[in-house]
Order: sequence, then C-alpha cells, then structure tokens
Amino acid sequence: MKSHLLNGVIHVCDVNLWAHVGLLEEEQRDGQWFSLDFSLKLNLDLAAKDDDIEATADYSLAIKALQQLSFDLTCFTIEHFSDLILTKLEDLYGYLPMRVRLTKCSPPLYGFHGNVSIERTRNCYYKD
Repeated sequence: MKSHLLNGVIHVCDVNLWAHVGLLEEEQRDGQWFSLDFSLKLNLDLAAKDDDIEATADYSLAIKALQQLSFDLTCFTIEHFSDLILTKLEDLYGYLPMRVRLTKCSPPLYGFHGNVSIERTRNCYYKD
C-alpha cells in the first residue's frame, strides 16, 4: 500500500448490519437490517506477487468494526450512517479512494416492499 499506483479494488458485498436508523419511532426503537457494500481502491501488486497480507487491506477488520458501529448507532438518516462508515474505513485504512453503498432492506412504509440505498464516495471520484 506504499506505492501511489492504485491498480486494484477490493469489493466487500452484502455485509448485514443491524442499526437504529430512521425518522419513525419504530425505526429508532426497534432497529432494522441494512446491507452494506464497500470498495477500497489500492495497489495490490505486492499482495498479489508476494502473497503479503501486510500489502493489502484486511477487510475482516472493517467488517468487525462496522458491525460494532452499527450495533452502537442511533441516528435519523442513512446519509449520516454512511458518513460514519466512510470515516471508520478511513480510520482503518487511511486516505484511500473508497465507495460505500448502504441499503435499508425493508423500510417500514405501508405498501412499499422495496429497499432504499445511498451510494457515497470519499477521497476521489470513483469510477470502477
């Protein structure tokens, strides 16, 4: 991760998170499921060439940290939740281009059976 050449992306998909996020009383009180995808853009050459775990991002650290973050969280907006996720990823991995897609799996809205997602980036315009 020392080189400035960012030639790879680690994608982590479908991380299930339970959090108390939303405007409705039942969302604040009971919580609900979210699904998270996140991507980190970095140089993967050394990890690929030398099988060097220190030359990549240990995504298990992020999964554990984000599960704890969501468990402890109470807030109103998915936007705020996504910002906390980006900050946590930056705390773990430093200043890397990153993207998160956070999905509220079943918003408690009468007659609505879909989901709602927000996608955010940090530290660059992320094209991949």
